[in-house]
Amino acid sequence: MPRECPLRRNQRKDYMDRFTISLDEKLAAAFDELIKERGYATRSEAVRDILRSHLQQSEEKRDDKGECVANLSYVYNHHERELSERLTRIQHAHHDLTVSTMHAHLDHDQCIESVILKGTVHKVRRFADEISAETGVRHGKLNLVNVELGKPHSHGGASHRHLKPRH
Repeated sequence: MPRECPLRRNQRKDYMDRFTISLDEKLAAAFDELIKERGYATRSEAVRDILRSHLQQSEEKRDDKGECVANLSYVYNHHERELSERLTRIQHAHHDLTVSTMHAHLDHDQCIESVILKGTVHKVRRFADEISAETGVRHGKLNLVNVELGKPHSHGGASHRHLKPRH
């Protein structure tokens, strides 16, 4: 297939680079099932999402200096000796990172918490490690999204910056 001139390509915002991949029948069937389950309109949309996710994960492993937003979720037994207080103390000690916390009761013993975080990747990861390392915390999972800080501006009020996810 003839390729478009690189100069013309860079001038068009809607340009899509096309490539072909080959899948064996079993993998193609599993991929089509995933597409159906997740509601993708096309294989291309699914591949783009997979690539974005993989690129983001790869970047996250390399970039420990940038800014991020994140969600830390974990399950714990609220009967564990002073665990609820320790978790709250850690969040208060990092109030500059903690945007919001949601708490839900799973049963008579187990709770799940989800903490929305904003800050440097390094500090957010350290916070997540500290929470997850507490005795009695299980299933700790950090979902981190690298962001770029927009330029400071205001809408007639206080100056602020928007966070734009990379990729």
